[in-house]
Amino acid sequence: MEVVYREVAAIDIGKRQSVVHVQTPRLKETRSFGMMTTELLELADWLHECEVQQVVMESTGVYWKPLYNLLEGDDFDLWLVNARDFRAVPGRKTDVQDSHWLCDLMRHGLLRRSFVPPKAQRELRELMRYRRSLIEERAREFNRLEKVLEGANIKLGAVASKLTGKSVRLMLGAMVNGEDDPETLANLAKGRLRNKHDELVQALQGLMGAHQRFLLQEQLGHLAALDARILRLDLEIGERLRPLEDDLKRLQTIPGVGPRGAQELLAEIGWDMSRFPSAQHLASWAKLCPGNNTSAGKRKHGRTGHGNRYLRTTLTEAAHAAGRKKDTYLQSQYQRLAARRGKKTRRHCRRSLHSHHRLSPPLPQNGVSRPRGQLL
Repeated sequence: MEVVYREVAAIDIGKRQSVVHVQTPRLKETRSFGMMTTELLELADWLHECEVQQVVMESTGVYWKPLYNLLEGDDFDLWLVNARDFRAVPGRKTDVQDSHWLCDLMRHGLLRRSFVPPKAQRELRELMRYRRSLIEERAREFNRLEKVLEGANIKLGAVASKLTGKSVRLMLGAMVNGEDDPETLANLAKGRLRNKHDELVQALQGLMGAHQRFLLQEQLGHLAALDARILRLDLEIGERLRPLEDDLKRLQTIPGVGPRGAQELLAEIGWDMSRFPSAQHLASWAKLCPGNNTSAGKRKHGRTGHGNRYLRTTLTEAAHAAGRKKDTYLQSQYQRLAARRGKKTRRHCRRSLHSHHRLSPPLPQNGVSRPRGQLL
């Protein structure tokens, strides 16, 4: 087989140690290095001494990032590849053999390079993903808070549309301070919630114990801390995205995409669209299009692959929002498909597939039904 790359270094990365195999026209050697910064610098110096051109490494968790950050500024042609593309023969698995196998595949051009965004986009991604995790944690904390209220016979969630409003926060703060009178608590309502005064009085009639007040105090403190962290992240992200305000405004013209959704799309996809030849290519990269599963001339069920879960979440939220936006083409398309296939299209199709193959009764032959599996 023809050799495509001649000066190659393949790195099998671990948490504490990495195995490096170098193969050039004048050298073939394998060494082990630790993963501390000083040891990684020694690895980089050795690669320079070997006059390596291409450096390939496996995307092992987050352990590839320290090495990639150190080698990125040098003159190496860095390749990050997915582990599924170079699985070795089962039963012959060691770090040294993995590095040899990875190097051999790279030299003959049998690997696919994974997309690694520029450093500025990677930093923005980390900020955006951390903010997403804090928002999800805040939602979980509100669920815990509602459980405490239900345990205290407080049915506030049945009257207020959400527990994140200012009125609810005032009532919960008064409960923590020892206030039990439903009338006094209901008078703290603001805005349109004041129109539900009688319902609030009934919902706030409960049995709040000392341990429940303590839990509410801790949960409200946790929510306040999360809100402060999210606000600081919003300011940092907004400052980094200031040069891309025009791109953010264009993204927000898409139905269902708001300010936060536009920021997440820029962080996950990037602002350089030249790497995607078409919209279909972008959808395939995001793993939001059906898979290709054809055998013996029959097209089977093609499930979507495992792509970027943060991008999938953002696009799914935007799709649901676009389906509710009135007087738009996307809403009419959504309503047309949802009436026939269900609102959760992917889950509905999978359920229909299973029911068709497993649960449906056999069709009658000549007006006489027969048990499943019985031959004529």
